[in-house]
Amino acid sequence: MKAMMSQPIAGKTEQEIRETREKAIAALEEKGYQVINTLFTDEWYSDENMRKRGVEQKPLCFLAKSLENMSLCHAAYFCKGWENARGCRIEHEAAKAYGLEVIYEE
Repeated sequence: MKAMMSQPIAGKTEQEIRETREKAIAALEEKGYQVINTLFTDEWYSDENMRKRGVEQKPLCFLAKSLENMSLCHAAYFCKGWENARGCRIEHEAAKAYGLEVIYEE
C-alpha cells in the first residue's frame, strides 16, 4: 500500500518542514505504507528551470505534480495545519472524491 503526505510549507523553515516530514513518514511506515514523494526539490523544479519552461504559477505546478503522484496512492496523510493551506485543501478534496483513505496527523 502506498501513501502520500500533504504538508503545509508556506512560512515554515526547512528544519520545520524536515521534522514534520520525518514524523509523518514514520507514522505512515508504522502503518505499513510505502511513502510516495510529494516534496519536489530536484533540479527540474528549481526557480531557474521553471522559469525556462515558462511556468507562471509555481504553486500550481507543484500541486499538479502532487495530484499526479496521488494517483499512485491508496491513502493521503494530512499534516497539522493542512486546512489553512490552499494546496492541501485541494489535495484533501481530491483524496475524498477519489476514495483514498484519509489519515490525519495526531
